[in-house]
Amino acid sequence: MPGEAHDRFAEAARFHGHICPGLALGYRAAGIALERLRSGRAEDEELVTIAETDACGVDAIQVLTGCTAGKGNLLFKDHGKHAFTFINRVTGDAVRVVGNPSFDTDSLDPGLASLRTRVMQGQASGEELAEYRRRIDRIVEKILDLPAETLFTIRKVDVDMPERARIFKSVPCAKCGELTAESRVRVEDGKFVCRSCSKEYTRRW
Repeated sequence: MPGEAHDRFAEAARFHGHICPGLALGYRAAGIALERLRSGRAEDEELVTIAETDACGVDAIQVLTGCTAGKGNLLFKDHGKHAFTFINRVTGDAVRVVGNPSFDTDSLDPGLASLRTRVMQGQASGEELAEYRRRIDRIVEKILDLPAETLFTIRKVDVDMPERARIFKSVPCAKCGELTAESRVRVEDGKFVCRSCSKEYTRRW
């Protein structure tokens, strides 16, 4: 487990459910952003995070920054990138933190790949599982201590400030009867229908 300099990583690990390199990278990205933006953890929507992946690191970002889906200040774009834009609503400053192409997690333990394959395929023995866990812990410790510029490309950016989260009136779906935010319903034959009940119309354009 990481030392005192990363005492909140244990909290992120509890939230996430386990320790892994991806969680450590998200933790570092969030820490870098809070430092660069001169901000603490958001109680409301003082901070906004735009995440371009749904990978493990997002959980650490939620714990450290206070940006969450429920508060509406964690925005997700399915770009498949380990890229995060952090915005301070108070100052208007924003920083983009992106995985450095020259950094490869596997380089921290080049011999781990074959063992990882056995673990992922459910073929590892108890001893191998314990060894895998020890080696993962060592990788995580290295990630938490490496210079920020080794792990990421970091730059200030200009962004359009996202609208604050809104609370919409809910209306019942005409088909299933379940309440649906009026911003998400569709209209079929003059009636409100939720997306899961609506029929998609397309001419394949």
